[in-house]
Amino acid sequence: MQLVDRRLNWRLVGILISILPMVLIFSFAPISLNDFFSVGLIPFVISSVFVMAKVLLQAYRFQYFIVKFLGYPVNTTWNTIVARLGGEFITQTTPSYVGGEILRIAWLTKHGVSPGKAAWIATMEIIADVLVGTILGIIAGLIALLNGAIIIGIIIILVSIASFSFWTFLLAFSSKKIFQLPNFVTNILLRFVSQERTIKFINYTNTALKDLCMMSRENLNSKQTIKILSIGIGITFLAFLLFAFSFFILSDALNLKINLFDSLLGTNASTQLGSLPITLGGTGLAELGLWAYVSTLSSFPSLNDFLTSPFLTIILIWRISSYHVPLIFMWISFMRITIQKKIS
Repeated sequence: MQLVDRRLNWRLVGILISILPMVLIFSFAPISLNDFFSVGLIPFVISSVFVMAKVLLQAYRFQYFIVKFLGYPVNTTWNTIVARLGGEFITQTTPSYVGGEILRIAWLTKHGVSPGKAAWIATMEIIADVLVGTILGIIAGLIALLNGAIIIGIIIILVSIASFSFWTFLLAFSSKKIFQLPNFVTNILLRFVSQERTIKFINYTNTALKDLCMMSRENLNSKQTIKILSIGIGITFLAFLLFAFSFFILSDALNLKINLFDSLLGTNASTQLGSLPITLGGTGLAELGLWAYVSTLSSFPSLNDFLTSPFLTIILIWRISSYHVPLIFMWISFMRITIQKKIS
Protein backbone atom coordinates (compact mmCIF):
# COMPACT_ATOMS: atom_id res chain seq x y z
CA MET A 1 0.00 0.00 0.00
CA GLN A 2 2.83 2.40 0.86
CA LEU A 3 4.61 1.41 -2.36
CA VAL A 4 1.54 2.31 -4.42
CA ASP A 5 1.32 5.67 -2.62
CA ARG A 6 4.99 6.43 -3.32
CA ARG A 7 4.60 5.54 -6.99
CA LEU A 8 1.49 7.70 -7.26
CA ASN A 9 3.23 10.64 -5.59
CA TRP A 10 6.14 10.26 -8.01
CA ARG A 11 3.75 10.36 -10.97
CA LEU A 12 1.95 13.41 -9.64
CA VAL A 13 5.33 15.11 -9.46
CA GLY A 14 5.85 14.05 -13.08
CA ILE A 15 2.61 15.76 -14.09
CA LEU A 16 3.72 18.97 -12.38
CA ILE A 17 7.07 18.74 -14.17
CA SER A 18 5.25 18.38 -17.50
CA ILE A 19 3.54 21.73 -16.88
CA LEU A 20 6.83 23.51 -16.10
CA PRO A 21 7.98 23.98 -19.74
CA MET A 22 4.70 25.73 -20.56
CA VAL A 23 5.07 28.05 -17.58
CA LEU A 24 8.60 28.94 -18.71
CA ILE A 25 7.50 29.47 -22.31
CA PHE A 26 4.66 31.75 -21.23
CA SER A 27 7.18 33.67 -19.11
CA PHE A 28 9.72 34.27 -21.87
CA ALA A 29 7.84 33.98 -25.17
CA PRO A 30 5.76 36.84 -26.62
CA ILE A 31 2.52 34.92 -26.02
CA SER A 32 -0.43 36.40 -24.17
CA LEU A 33 -3.54 34.79 -22.75
CA ASN A 34 -5.47 36.38 -25.61
CA ASP A 35 -3.28 34.42 -28.05
CA PHE A 36 -3.90 31.28 -26.07
CA PHE A 37 -7.69 31.69 -26.01
CA SER A 38 -7.83 32.80 -29.65
CA VAL A 39 -8.40 29.22 -30.79
CA GLY A 40 -11.83 29.18 -29.16
CA LEU A 41 -13.47 26.78 -26.73
CA ILE A 42 -15.27 24.60 -29.28
CA PRO A 43 -12.16 23.67 -31.36
CA PHE A 44 -10.27 22.99 -28.13
CA VAL A 45 -13.00 20.66 -26.85
CA ILE A 46 -13.26 18.91 -30.23
CA SER A 47 -9.48 18.41 -30.24
CA SER A 48 -9.62 16.80 -26.79
CA VAL A 49 -12.55 14.61 -27.89
CA PHE A 50 -10.50 13.31 -30.82
CA VAL A 51 -7.65 12.39 -28.47
CA MET A 52 -10.04 10.62 -26.09
CA ALA A 53 -11.49 8.76 -29.09
CA LYS A 54 -7.94 7.68 -29.93
CA VAL A 55 -7.38 6.39 -26.39
CA LEU A 56 -10.71 4.54 -26.39
CA LEU A 57 -9.84 2.99 -29.75
CA GLN A 58 -6.61 1.70 -28.22
CA ALA A 59 -8.69 0.25 -25.38
CA TYR A 60 -10.88 -1.50 -27.96
CA ARG A 61 -7.72 -2.94 -29.55
CA PHE A 62 -6.69 -4.24 -26.12
CA GLN A 63 -10.07 -5.95 -25.75
CA TYR A 64 -9.83 -7.29 -29.31
CA PHE A 65 -6.43 -8.88 -28.67
CA ILE A 66 -7.68 -10.39 -25.41
CA VAL A 67 -10.70 -12.04 -27.03
CA LYS A 68 -8.81 -13.25 -30.12
CA PHE A 69 -5.73 -14.62 -28.36
CA LEU A 70 -7.50 -16.06 -25.30
CA GLY A 71 -10.84 -16.94 -26.86
CA TYR A 72 -12.88 -15.12 -24.21
CA PRO A 73 -13.16 -11.69 -22.52
CA VAL A 74 -11.56 -11.69 -19.08
CA ASN A 75 -13.90 -8.99 -17.79
CA THR A 76 -16.57 -6.55 -18.93
CA THR A 77 -15.77 -4.16 -21.75
CA TRP A 78 -16.05 -1.20 -19.37
CA ASN A 79 -13.57 -2.63 -16.86
CA THR A 80 -11.19 -3.50 -19.69
CA ILE A 81 -11.35 0.10 -20.90
CA VAL A 82 -10.64 1.35 -17.37
CA ALA A 83 -7.62 -0.98 -17.12
CA ARG A 84 -6.30 0.25 -20.48
CA LEU A 85 -6.77 3.91 -19.50
CA GLY A 86 -5.10 3.29 -16.14
CA GLY A 87 -2.13 1.73 -17.90
CA GLU A 88 -1.99 4.69 -20.27
CA PHE A 89 -1.61 7.02 -17.27
CA ILE A 90 1.61 5.21 -16.38
CA THR A 91 2.73 5.28 -20.02
CA GLN A 92 2.21 9.03 -20.28
CA THR A 93 4.11 9.83 -17.07
CA THR A 94 7.29 7.81 -17.64
CA PRO A 95 10.25 8.25 -20.01
CA SER A 96 9.94 6.55 -23.42
CA TYR A 97 6.19 5.99 -22.93
CA VAL A 98 6.76 2.66 -21.17
CA GLY A 99 5.32 1.09 -18.04
CA GLY A 100 1.66 0.83 -18.91
CA GLU A 101 2.24 -2.70 -20.16
CA ILE A 102 3.20 -3.80 -16.65
CA LEU A 103 -0.12 -2.64 -15.22
CA ARG A 104 -2.07 -4.32 -18.02
CA ILE A 105 -0.15 -7.57 -17.53
CA ALA A 106 -0.82 -7.41 -13.79
CA TRP A 107 -4.52 -6.74 -14.44
CA LEU A 108 -4.76 -9.70 -16.81
CA THR A 109 -2.98 -12.08 -14.43
CA LYS A 110 -5.27 -10.92 -11.62
CA HIS A 111 -8.17 -12.13 -13.77
CA GLY A 112 -6.72 -15.59 -14.30
CA VAL A 113 -4.55 -15.12 -17.39
CA SER A 114 -1.11 -16.74 -17.24
CA PRO A 115 1.78 -14.22 -17.08
CA GLY A 116 3.14 -15.42 -20.43
CA LYS A 117 -0.15 -14.96 -22.29
CA ALA A 118 -0.67 -11.59 -20.62
CA ALA A 119 2.81 -10.51 -21.71
CA TRP A 120 2.08 -11.75 -25.25
CA ILE A 121 -1.04 -9.56 -25.50
CA ALA A 122 0.91 -6.56 -24.21
CA THR A 123 3.70 -7.29 -26.69
CA MET A 124 1.25 -7.41 -29.59
CA GLU A 125 0.01 -3.96 -28.61
CA ILE A 126 3.56 -2.66 -28.61
CA ILE A 127 4.33 -4.26 -31.99
CA ALA A 128 1.22 -2.69 -33.56
CA ASP A 129 2.20 0.74 -32.23
CA VAL A 130 5.82 0.35 -33.32
CA LEU A 131 4.96 -0.83 -36.85
CA VAL A 132 2.54 2.01 -37.55
CA GLY A 133 4.80 4.55 -35.85
CA THR A 134 7.83 3.35 -37.82
CA ILE A 135 6.08 3.54 -41.19
CA LEU A 136 4.71 7.02 -40.52
CA GLY A 137 8.01 8.07 -38.95
CA ILE A 138 10.06 7.07 -41.99
CA ILE A 139 7.57 8.80 -44.32
CA ALA A 140 7.69 11.93 -42.14
CA GLY A 141 11.48 11.84 -42.07
CA LEU A 142 11.80 11.43 -45.84
CA ILE A 143 9.35 14.25 -46.55
CA ALA A 144 11.20 16.45 -44.07
CA LEU A 145 14.47 15.72 -45.88
CA LEU A 146 12.89 16.53 -49.25
CA ASN A 147 11.67 19.84 -47.82
CA GLY A 148 15.15 20.67 -46.59
CA ALA A 149 14.48 19.90 -42.93
CA ILE A 150 17.70 17.89 -42.55
CA ILE A 151 18.03 17.77 -38.76
CA ILE A 152 14.52 16.72 -37.80
CA GLY A 153 14.29 14.38 -40.81
CA ILE A 154 17.40 12.44 -39.81
CA ILE A 155 16.39 12.30 -36.13
CA ILE A 156 12.89 10.97 -36.87
CA ILE A 157 14.21 8.29 -39.24
CA LEU A 158 16.92 7.15 -36.81
CA VAL A 159 14.53 6.95 -33.83
CA SER A 160 11.93 5.09 -35.91
CA ILE A 161 14.41 2.53 -37.25
CA ALA A 162 16.00 1.99 -33.82
CA SER A 163 12.64 1.28 -32.17
CA PHE A 164 11.53 -1.02 -34.98
CA SER A 165 14.83 -2.92 -35.02
CA PHE A 166 14.80 -3.47 -31.25
CA TRP A 167 11.28 -4.93 -31.09
CA THR A 168 11.67 -6.96 -34.28
CA PHE A 169 14.87 -8.53 -32.94
CA LEU A 170 13.29 -9.17 -29.54
CA LEU A 171 10.21 -10.83 -31.04
CA ALA A 172 12.19 -12.94 -33.52
CA PHE A 173 14.79 -13.97 -30.95
CA SER A 174 12.15 -14.89 -28.37
CA SER A 175 10.70 -17.46 -30.77
CA LYS A 176 14.02 -19.30 -30.93
CA LYS A 177 15.42 -19.00 -27.41
CA ILE A 178 13.98 -19.01 -23.90
CA PHE A 179 14.73 -15.72 -22.13
CA GLN A 180 15.65 -15.78 -18.45
CA LEU A 181 16.82 -13.02 -16.13
CA PRO A 182 20.63 -12.92 -15.82
CA ASN A 183 22.20 -13.77 -12.46
CA PHE A 184 23.39 -10.22 -11.79
CA VAL A 185 19.75 -9.10 -11.51
CA THR A 186 19.33 -11.44 -8.54
CA ASN A 187 22.49 -10.07 -6.91
CA ILE A 188 21.29 -6.49 -7.33
CA LEU A 189 17.82 -7.22 -5.93
CA LEU A 190 19.26 -8.99 -2.89
CA ARG A 191 20.91 -5.71 -1.86
CA PHE A 192 17.55 -3.94 -1.61
CA VAL A 193 14.91 -6.67 -1.15
CA SER A 194 14.66 -9.68 1.14
CA GLN A 195 15.77 -13.06 -0.18
CA GLU A 196 12.21 -14.43 -0.07
CA ARG A 197 10.80 -11.58 -2.18
CA THR A 198 13.75 -11.69 -4.56
CA ILE A 199 13.33 -15.41 -5.23
CA LYS A 200 9.57 -14.96 -5.67
CA PHE A 201 10.08 -12.12 -8.15
CA ILE A 202 12.80 -13.94 -10.11
CA ASN A 203 10.75 -17.14 -10.37
CA TYR A 204 7.62 -15.23 -11.41
CA THR A 205 9.49 -13.22 -14.05
CA ASN A 206 11.36 -16.22 -15.45
CA THR A 207 8.10 -18.17 -15.72
CA ALA A 208 6.46 -15.26 -17.54
CA LEU A 209 9.43 -14.94 -19.91
CA LYS A 210 9.40 -18.67 -20.61
CA ASP A 211 5.66 -18.60 -21.34
CA LEU A 212 6.11 -15.53 -23.56
CA CYS A 213 8.83 -17.25 -25.57
CA MET A 214 6.63 -20.32 -25.95
CA MET A 215 3.76 -18.10 -27.14
CA SER A 216 6.10 -16.49 -29.68
CA ARG A 217 7.22 -19.90 -30.91
CA GLU A 218 3.64 -21.13 -31.29
CA ASN A 219 2.07 -18.01 -32.78
CA LEU A 220 4.59 -16.11 -34.90
CA ASN A 221 4.20 -18.38 -37.94
CA SER A 222 0.45 -18.72 -37.52
CA LYS A 223 -1.80 -17.23 -40.22
CA GLN A 224 -4.38 -16.54 -37.53
CA THR A 225 -1.88 -14.46 -35.55
CA ILE A 226 -0.92 -12.50 -38.66
CA LYS A 227 -4.59 -11.80 -39.33
CA ILE A 228 -5.22 -10.66 -35.75
CA LEU A 229 -2.11 -8.47 -35.77
CA SER A 230 -3.06 -6.98 -39.16
CA ILE A 231 -6.46 -5.93 -37.83
CA GLY A 232 -4.73 -4.55 -34.74
CA ILE A 233 -2.42 -2.53 -36.99
CA GLY A 234 -5.45 -1.17 -38.85
CA ILE A 235 -7.02 -0.10 -35.56
CA THR A 236 -3.73 1.50 -34.56
CA PHE A 237 -3.56 3.52 -37.78
CA LEU A 238 -7.09 4.83 -37.16
CA ALA A 239 -5.96 5.83 -33.65
CA PHE A 240 -2.99 7.73 -35.12
CA LEU A 241 -5.36 9.42 -37.58
CA LEU A 242 -7.63 10.58 -34.75
CA PHE A 243 -4.54 11.98 -33.03
CA ALA A 244 -3.74 13.91 -36.21
CA PHE A 245 -7.28 15.32 -36.33
CA SER A 246 -6.75 16.72 -32.83
CA PHE A 247 -3.99 18.98 -34.19
CA PHE A 248 -5.63 19.65 -37.55
CA ILE A 249 -8.78 21.03 -35.86
CA LEU A 250 -6.76 23.54 -33.85
CA SER A 251 -4.57 24.61 -36.76
CA ASP A 252 -7.65 25.15 -38.91
CA ALA A 253 -9.21 27.30 -36.16
CA LEU A 254 -6.14 29.57 -36.28
CA ASN A 255 -6.09 29.58 -40.11
CA LEU A 256 -2.68 27.93 -40.28
CA LYS A 257 -1.92 26.16 -43.54
CA ILE A 258 -1.34 22.69 -42.11
CA ASN A 259 -3.35 19.95 -43.82
CA LEU A 260 -4.44 16.63 -42.34
CA PHE A 261 -1.56 14.69 -43.92
CA ASP A 262 1.04 17.05 -42.46
CA SER A 263 -0.82 16.89 -39.14
CA LEU A 264 -0.56 13.08 -39.23
CA LEU A 265 3.17 13.16 -39.89
CA GLY A 266 3.79 16.05 -37.50
CA THR A 267 2.03 14.43 -34.54
CA ASN A 268 3.91 11.21 -35.26
CA ALA A 269 7.18 13.16 -35.27
CA SER A 270 6.13 14.49 -31.87
CA THR A 271 5.54 10.95 -30.59
CA GLN A 272 8.82 9.63 -32.00
CA LEU A 273 10.90 12.39 -30.45
CA GLY A 274 8.95 12.16 -27.19
CA SER A 275 9.81 8.45 -26.95
CA LEU A 276 13.47 9.25 -26.28
CA PRO A 277 14.27 8.31 -22.65
CA ILE A 278 15.02 11.86 -21.55
CA THR A 279 11.91 13.41 -20.00
CA LEU A 280 8.73 12.18 -18.29
CA GLY A 281 5.93 11.68 -20.78
CA GLY A 282 8.01 13.26 -23.52
CA THR A 283 7.69 16.68 -21.87
CA GLY A 284 9.41 19.30 -24.01
CA LEU A 285 10.51 16.72 -26.59
CA ALA A 286 6.97 16.20 -27.93
CA GLU A 287 6.50 19.94 -28.42
CA LEU A 288 9.95 20.24 -29.98
CA GLY A 289 9.32 17.36 -32.39
CA LEU A 290 6.07 18.81 -33.69
CA TRP A 291 7.50 22.32 -33.92
CA ALA A 292 10.61 21.10 -35.75
CA TYR A 293 8.50 19.21 -38.31
CA VAL A 294 5.94 21.92 -39.11
CA SER A 295 8.74 24.51 -39.16
CA THR A 296 10.83 22.36 -41.58
CA LEU A 297 13.85 22.68 -39.31
CA SER A 298 17.03 22.56 -41.40
CA SER A 299 19.65 23.31 -38.73
CA PHE A 300 20.04 23.28 -34.97
CA PRO A 301 17.65 25.95 -33.67
CA SER A 302 18.32 28.67 -31.16
CA LEU A 303 16.04 29.36 -28.22
CA ASN A 304 14.93 32.54 -29.95
CA ASP A 305 13.87 30.56 -33.04
CA PHE A 306 11.58 28.47 -30.87
CA LEU A 307 10.15 31.31 -28.76
CA THR A 308 9.38 33.53 -31.76
CA SER A 309 7.91 30.79 -33.97
CA PRO A 310 4.40 31.47 -35.35
CA PHE A 311 3.56 27.82 -34.58
CA LEU A 312 4.39 28.03 -30.87
CA THR A 313 0.91 29.03 -29.71
CA ILE A 314 -0.87 26.24 -31.58
CA ILE A 315 1.63 23.65 -30.35
CA LEU A 316 1.16 24.63 -26.71
CA ILE A 317 -2.63 24.58 -27.05
CA TRP A 318 -2.45 21.18 -28.74
CA ARG A 319 -0.18 19.79 -26.04
CA ILE A 320 -2.73 20.74 -23.38
CA SER A 321 -5.71 19.33 -25.31
CA SER A 322 -3.90 16.14 -26.32
CA TYR A 323 -1.94 15.42 -23.14
CA HIS A 324 -3.09 17.21 -19.99
CA VAL A 325 -6.85 16.95 -20.58
CA PRO A 326 -6.85 13.17 -21.36
CA LEU A 327 -4.43 12.65 -18.47
CA ILE A 328 -7.24 13.60 -16.07
CA PHE A 329 -9.39 10.68 -17.26
CA MET A 330 -6.38 8.36 -17.26
CA TRP A 331 -5.59 9.37 -13.68
CA ILE A 332 -9.18 8.67 -12.59
CA SER A 333 -8.96 5.20 -14.17
CA PHE A 334 -5.58 4.57 -12.55
CA MET A 335 -6.97 5.58 -9.15
CA ARG A 336 -9.95 3.28 -9.60
CA ILE A 337 -7.68 0.30 -10.28
CA THR A 338 -5.40 1.25 -7.38
CA ILE A 339 -8.29 1.62 -4.94
CA GLN A 340 -9.76 -1.71 -6.02
CA LYS A 341 -6.35 -3.31 -5.47
CA LYS A 342 -6.12 -1.85 -1.97
CA ILE A 343 -9.64 -3.02 -1.07
CA SER A 344 -9.02 -6.53 -2.41
